[in-house]
Amino acid sequence: MRLDRPWLDWDLGGAHRVLSFAPHRPGFVTATRLIWREVRNADLPPGRDVDAWLRGALQARGALDAVVMLTARDIACHDLLRVEVEGIAVTCLATVGLTNAESIGRRRVFATDAFGTINIGVRIEADLTAPAQIEALSIAAEARTAAVMAAGLHLETGLATGTGTDCIAVAAQPGAAASGGLAHAGLHTALGEALGAAVHGAVARGVAAWQVENAS
Repeated sequence: MRLDRPWLDWDLGGAHRVLSFAPHRPGFVTATRLIWREVRNADLPPGRDVDAWLRGALQARGALDAVVMLTARDIACHDLLRVEVEGIAVTCLATVGLTNAESIGRRRVFATDAFGTINIGVRIEADLTAPAQIEALSIAAEARTAAVMAAGLHLETGLATGTGTDCIAVAAQPGAAASGGLAHAGLHTALGEALGAAVHGAVARGVAAWQVENAS
């Protein structure tokens, strides 16, 4: 992992199949790294084509092949946690801001200068089938939500469950059930336990740090 402001670059150690809804290279893709790009209001003025701007910045950096997330959080404030259960290891790298926190099912009036994304990168040291990787992304989302809810941030719409611009990217080795790839990632499995603990722990640390910084 390398911090080179405004970039945070996580080398996955080789080609992985990555599943995400990231701004750059979403869906199922093959990538060797995940990148966070810290942004400020000056980077994204009204009317700017964000996709074109980001693509240009990545091209200049030689990073068009990466899966890339955007965050207004100070990327020096990141949390890395590795958890291993029954020989299956999962590492989570998270940046956590709650400035634009939301309670699921009810939107707040959104201020365009109040970005506070939770961006989560996960590396699973195991072969997964594509369905298992989809399930893994859902477990990561559940773990993030549990960590945010445990912080007890009350909004006018209810208890905060995340932010309006959260993003998750899950990287794993591609596998097939017939050749030994893990076919399940639920909470009853070792993978589900390791994944949930890594994401919950990293996000909980980030939430606690954000709360200390923003205590009134």
